[in-house]
Amino acid sequence: MADLQNGMPTTAEVDGADGLPDDPFLETAHPPDEETLARAHSLLAGHPVADGYSGLPWALRHLPWYDLELGEMAVDTDVPRMREGRVGALFWSLHLPEGLTGDRAVGATLEQLDLVHSVIDAHPEGLRLACTAGQIIDAHHCGRVAVVLGPAGAPALGDSLGILRILHTLGLRLLTLTGTAWASEAGLTRFGEEVIREMNRLGVLADLSGASDATVSRATALSKTPVLCTRSAARALRPHPANLPDDLLAELGAAGGLCMVPLTAEQTGPTVRDVADHLDHVRAVAGPGCVGLSGTYDSGASHPRDLADASRYPHLIAELLRRGWSESELSLLTWGNVQRVLRSADFMARAAQCRREPSTARIAELDG
Repeated sequence: MADLQNGMPTTAEVDGADGLPDDPFLETAHPPDEETLARAHSLLAGHPVADGYSGLPWALRHLPWYDLELGEMAVDTDVPRMREGRVGALFWSLHLPEGLTGDRAVGATLEQLDLVHSVIDAHPEGLRLACTAGQIIDAHHCGRVAVVLGPAGAPALGDSLGILRILHTLGLRLLTLTGTAWASEAGLTRFGEEVIREMNRLGVLADLSGASDATVSRATALSKTPVLCTRSAARALRPHPANLPDDLLAELGAAGGLCMVPLTAEQTGPTVRDVADHLDHVRAVAGPGCVGLSGTYDSGASHPRDLADASRYPHLIAELLRRGWSESELSLLTWGNVQRVLRSADFMARAAQCRREPSTARIAELDG
């Protein structure tokens, strides 16, 4: 599958094309004072970051050798920097180059899963696979970073819900509803709605980042489990297509969903203050229970200068403390909201499995 690497972006430098100032010495934010930064570290010690999106699995495919426990400067994320940044859990993306469908998408996703399991097995002192909220807490108590598998791309399913069940058995917990005929600009088809129901039955969360507004609205209303947007900020502040307008943010908040704001220059802006502005906006529109964080490190995205890698989360939390965020709001932002969504998925799956048999629906039956 080496040819697939050509379709993935590489880590980008921050430059003027991203809307950033060209002067590398231009001060972009007020550096936090030592007392505020110490408060941020103290808060994160009890409520670490659950990072909603990491492109690390694909980035590691390019490296002939790496040691994430010792430290790996060829990527943005390793165990020492995650510990410095107080990262307690990380969602590992299984996304693939655009255009892969059918058997190639299935095979490439399975290869990604195999790689992830190998990486976790090779770093037992730093990483631990987690499939539930309880396992994430256990990993944190043992001094490990919990790895949650997903999001993966919906094209990996083809038209088979059996493949969804196999991926779930292998550990998949998030699926992005884009890139298919059943989750398109027009919204969810009847088969797409059946996919949501089967995801609820299994405990696989729906990721709606990059989905059409119609798909976001319908999936949010249909799903019995809260949905996530793993890489979405506020469109009112920055008109990026993956960012959400206020009406959808309000719907997401009312449904108990989660908007995980990405730390990227393109979607949120060039400074810590820009990221904080988006977090402020999402909190105001959707409520503090709807906000999360998404590093999007090792995904090919450019990052604000003060948030260059996974070690820099305390600086963002210090900025939010300076703005008056309470410790309870910050604990929800970093850890509590992700825990709530994962617990809800587990609870709803157990209840649904008592009422509903595995779905064998096919696209031809429902959308033909």
